[in-house]
Amino acid sequence: MKALIGLGNPEVKYKTTRHNTGFLIMDEIMKAHKVELSEKFNSFFAKKGDILYLLPKTYMNLSGRAVVELMNFYKLTNKDILVIYDDATIEFGVFRLKKNGSFGGHNGIKSIINSIGTDVFDRLKVGVGPVPDKIPIDSFVLGNFSSEELELVIKMGAIAVELVDCWIKEGLEKAQNKFNKKII
Repeated sequence: MKALIGLGNPEVKYKTTRHNTGFLIMDEIMKAHKVELSEKFNSFFAKKGDILYLLPKTYMNLSGRAVVELMNFYKLTNKDILVIYDDATIEFGVFRLKKNGSFGGHNGIKSIINSIGTDVFDRLKVGVGPVPDKIPIDSFVLGNFSSEELELVIKMGAIAVELVDCWIKEGLEKAQNKFNKKII
């Protein structure tokens, strides 16, 4: 069993912000996989076959609470999850798959690391940067995508469908070789 976890904030006012990139990418994945969400694990949740889909409703900074609930219920290990989220230090349109690392200033990842007790888990960083000079990073990531950027994020979501299918079937290394690059 594998879990795809998108990070974001559940309120409508955050829907098209850079910090909701994980939710936006997961929306495209779930459409392609024909998944309907319900509510469980303090999240929007779906299960289809051996694949679990999770969008925590705990807000970004407490994402780990929902992730650990899911992992405990399904007896998942850190090797069974792929966390999808925004990264303002990576150029817009770039995918970066990794299997471990620090939280890099991202509070959603920090919460997951603290909750599951390890920084070793697969992650898909979606580039939303760079942060313009003189704009605080919090303001930048909580700012909305332009309509043009949002169209590109949706296109990135379509490519992410291929990426997660590769990750599920062939593993992280194969997915890294195919998708760690500028996508848009």
